[in-house]
Amino acid sequence: MIKDSIEKLGKLYSLPLTHLLSGKYIKITKYLTPAMVVKLTRVLFHKKIDHRCKISEFRLTIGKPNYKERKFIELCKKAGEKFPVKKIQLVPYKYYEKGV
Repeated sequence: MIKDSIEKLGKLYSLPLTHLLSGKYIKITKYLTPAMVVKLTRVLFHKKIDHRCKISEFRLTIGKPNYKERKFIELCKKAGEKFPVKKIQLVPYKYYEKGV
């Protein structure tokens, strides 16, 4: 099942990956089943995107949902949403000023 998920990642994340690279979003979540979630997260340095680096680091997580994701899954079930959820959940990048 994990191998099938990895093969489909190219199709799932082709458009949202451009959002991660542009700096608009830091996390993409796809809900495959109520017990299987695929997340792609940009690695931050002290809550900021390090623009000095020439590389971009991303963390891929495939597995069980965390607490917030389980709450979202419960809301989807109450609303009658079928799995896999068609829309990909995006978390925007919140810029932190120095000293805040």
